[in-house]
Amino acid sequence: MDLKRRLQLYLVGLIIGGCAAYFMLGDRLTNGAWTPEHKIKQRLRSTLLSASPQAEQQLAERAISLGDVRTSLDSASVQLSATKHSGDSIYYAVDTRLKGQEVRLTVVAMRDFDRDSTATLWSITAPH
Repeated sequence: MDLKRRLQLYLVGLIIGGCAAYFMLGDRLTNGAWTPEHKIKQRLRSTLLSASPQAEQQLAERAISLGDVRTSLDSASVQLSATKHSGDSIYYAVDTRLKGQEVRLTVVAMRDFDRDSTATLWSITAPH
């Protein structure tokens, strides 16, 4: 079998395999829904239900609701290098835009979903 024939068969196999993968996986094959940042944002959007007293004060100063914060998570970026782990809690650093201002949100969530599945807005600061 010459090189040209091998390349043709390889290309046919690649096309068939690509089609089969897309048929089985669909959009998951072509989007980033499986990345750690996307999974964290998905968790925070669905579980961000409360704010600490300090964060409530910061929200009131900016005239922003917790719903606005949840909505802004779609375009946010999670700073994994600035995320802190403390015992059984994770302090996520999330950079987003609220009311036209760049801010860093600190959101606390438990590592163990069975103990507490909610996330709490801890603070709103200027991005670093």
